Amino acid sequence: MTAIILQVVIGGLLMGLIYALVAAGLSLIFGLMDIVNFAHGELMMLAMFAAFVLWQYAGLDPLMMLPVVALLLFGLGVLIYRGLIARALSVSFNRGMVQIFVTFGLAIFIRGAAQFVFGGEFKSINTGWLAGRTAQIGGVYLPLPQVAASLVCLVAFAGLLAISRTEFGRALEATREDRDAVALIGIDRDRIFALGWGLGAATVGVAGVMLAGFYYVAPNVGANFALIAYVTVALGGFGSLLGALVAGVLIGEVEAVTAALLEPSLKQVSVFGIYMVVLMFRPRGLFGKL
Repeated sequence: MTAIILQVVIGGLLMGLIYALVAAGLSLIFGLMDIVNFAHGELMMLAMFAAFVLWQYAGLDPLMMLPVVALLLFGLGVLIYRGLIARALSVSFNRGMVQIFVTFGLAIFIRGAAQFVFGGEFKSINTGWLAGRTAQIGGVYLPLPQVAASLVCLVAFAGLLAISRTEFGRALEATREDRDAVALIGIDRDRIFALGWGLGAATVGVAGVMLAGFYYVAPNVGANFALIAYVTVALGGFGSLLGALVAGVLIGEVEAVTAALLEPSLKQVSVFGIYMVVLMFRPRGLFGKL
């Protein structure tokens, strides 16, 4: 019985850390610019397809592709800001609606383009250093691809926290606090926004590469994780990286326990139930300040 409980708890923790990293990039962008990126899940999907293509045609293991795909997603995030978001911010009326439609339209475009190029069938990376391997500790089975993904997520969170202590991190914080006043102290707001989008895209890119090692790859996979990411960000508190981490783990545990006690199809119902209960007593989320 103890082994079963540990199996459920560890399984929820491993998946929850991945949810947390997916949500971290979304929380970073919202905290910086008050923009919800509705194409966030599609950026993760692009990272998964990038990992799949590099594995299929170059034989590279997902762990080897991590820096390459993260850099590609960083560049894509900067391009999205320069080409779309900066223009959306420059409009003089209905700015909020324009931002929503721009990112929502981008999500539809990316998903359609992926379906056109790769087709709609599920794909998977079935060979690699850790593919299909498990470790057993005290009767608890640990799927090594998920363990590796969770460890990478922790390292990525540590990196984000380390960045927050740098000069760039202080510039990010200052821009988030007062985006108009930072120009008076010589901070290029537009450059900070572009780098923030790049960092947010790179973060979800890391999560996508690690997911590709054990999860199916398809054009619609981003939508599934994006929904969880939105709930995670709101539950943890908009703009809070610590909140994203705690809420991601909480959601992973709630899903695992629900799937073990009830029907697996009901696991997301319990997640939204926990979300509504928390927001009834703390509308800003667990660690929200906005």
